Amino acid sequence: MSAAHVAAEMAKSGVRHVHLAINPFVDPLAVVPGTAGETENVGGTGGVDSVAKQRKDIEEYLASGRWVISSTLHNSRYDDYSTLESIRRTGGLVPDEHWEENRRIIADVVKLSAEWKSPYMMLHAGYINPADKVGHAKLTDRLKFVRDLCADAGIGLTLETGQETADDLAEMLTNLPGVYVNFDPANMILYGKGDPVRAVKILAPWIRHVHIKDANNTKVPGTWGEEVEWTKGEVNADAFIAALDSVGYKGFLAVEREAGNDRAGDIAAAVADLKRRI
Repeated sequence: MSAAHVAAEMAKSGVRHVHLAINPFVDPLAVVPGTAGETENVGGTGGVDSVAKQRKDIEEYLASGRWVISSTLHNSRYDDYSTLESIRRTGGLVPDEHWEENRRIIADVVKLSAEWKSPYMMLHAGYINPADKVGHAKLTDRLKFVRDLCADAGIGLTLETGQETADDLAEMLTNLPGVYVNFDPANMILYGKGDPVRAVKILAPWIRHVHIKDANNTKVPGTWGEEVEWTKGEVNADAFIAALDSVGYKGFLAVEREAGNDRAGDIAAAVADLKRRI
């Protein structure tokens, strides 16, 4: 969807807060938001508004108060989600061959996040493997670098749950003061990394932002699970919201829908469900 389309759908649901991927506005090779298949870079429009037009619209929405950003998102253009193995190799801050380029782009993402008054910048750290002492130490150092960039800009850094268990992520975060969690319950199921309700209790001290998303476990070991509409999968929406309440979470709930044939409709339904619960 273009920014204008997103704004129209948000208005229908009475939503002002938005979790915004902003790499296309700082990286000329990033994916254009809203393109067909979301595979084209900023050299083309993919049949929707140009990146320049979308940026103009976003800045008008922010200036008017029509939009308020709950968090921005950095996603590396090198992330390959074709398989679980491909994202394990290519995801986040882990690949050495892309680190220098990634950190330059991240610096620009952080700068724009601050300009747009986002309280947080979120990213996928990449595959966390405590058994690999050298790689684990390197990833920790890179996260400290990003954390410090964010702190200097006056925003917080959150890591999205995904390829790691809650226990492994909590262990890493104890050595990364000032780094927090964007909790995505569906990702834990999609990656086969445990029960998201249990994970809320483990990661509670660090949770600052939450994705509302649902999924079913894979039926074929070693492959992705399936993302489904909110309340239709194995997250167990009732238990998940209750777990957030039990740990005193009072922050943002950002509906995310990355699959399906009617994402706008699915998001609207999830927003309506959340409003009934509040």
